[in-house]
Amino acid sequence: MLPVAALLVGVSMWWLGTALLAIPSFLLPSPGAVLAQLFGSPLLYLRNLVSTLEKVVYGGGIGIVTGFGLGVLMGTVPVLRTALYPYLVTVRVLPKIAIAPLLLIYLGTGMTTAIVFIALIAFFPLVLHTVAGLSRTPERHVELLRSVDTSRVNTFVHLRLPYAVPDVFAGLKQSVTLTVVGTIVAEWVVASTGLGYLILLGLENLRTDIIIAALVVLVVLGLALYGLVGVCQRIVHRRLPLS
Repeated sequence: MLPVAALLVGVSMWWLGTALLAIPSFLLPSPGAVLAQLFGSPLLYLRNLVSTLEKVVYGGGIGIVTGFGLGVLMGTVPVLRTALYPYLVTVRVLPKIAIAPLLLIYLGTGMTTAIVFIALIAFFPLVLHTVAGLSRTPERHVELLRSVDTSRVNTFVHLRLPYAVPDVFAGLKQSVTLTVVGTIVAEWVVASTGLGYLILLGLENLRTDIIIAALVVLVVLGLALYGLVGVCQRIVHRRLPLS
């Protein structure tokens, strides 16, 4: 209830501020004006939401799958981890927006550039969290399974993976939320549709109501994706109990 109460207080202060201080609408529209814009043009926001979601699914999906796959390889092959981990950490701390000019030079201004950029955003949190999670497996447990001739696959599935689940989902939550942010940045640069492009149109025309309405839709999208990951995590925890 407290978050809902805080939201209501914030919206009330916003409404009172715009009403009492006579703030120009191009600086800060009232909540009513934002809602009127959002519900007055539902197809506009729905169409651009679908476009943004497509980029999130394609780019984020590629980044998540490759990130988890490489994380598993590095977590189970020590030599590979030793060779690659320092470079992954180095690239991880590099602002991804700094890579965008190189992608534009190499890949052009098409949708491929946007997908690759989004995939990079999603890739690094998951690969590093997966490696960290797989390293948490107590070595004595691994040795115990080896002593009874348990295969590497069974050791991974029944021992290493359960220990890694919390870290994997922590990385997945980061990847999902950062993917939404990365998609908006990509749409600012190369896209002609999507919520990010809609925000740019609002900026060019000083339509703050369009910008805030698009941000509201983005918040809903981000929370929905984050909640979906949380639901998947609870399902996995029930089926794969951790020790």
